[in-house]
Amino acid sequence: MIDKISYSPLNIMSSIQPKDNSGEGAADLGKRFGSFLNNAITNLNTQQQQVDNLNQSFIKGELSDVHQLTIASEKASLGLELTVQVRNKVLEAYQEMMRMQL
Repeated sequence: MIDKISYSPLNIMSSIQPKDNSGEGAADLGKRFGSFLNNAITNLNTQQQQVDNLNQSFIKGELSDVHQLTIASEKASLGLELTVQVRNKVLEAYQEMMRMQL
């Protein structure tokens, strides 16, 4: 069963807080970041599936509240925009590191 926790951009961004990671190595931080990205993509996929289900219900005439569909659609759209922006920033950081001279 899918958890019905709301993963809005604000919830995701509030979970990215600086922590004391002095005891962690780069590999551990990389795994945590990879896990965070994996969870974000999974949540985005879940939101999109929810919108698809609401669309089907609306088409069949089973959904009487159009606002529910509109809100879910906007949440999925904002989540996608956030994901694209995070991806862009990660790529920029990677490219900047590759330009560094040792």
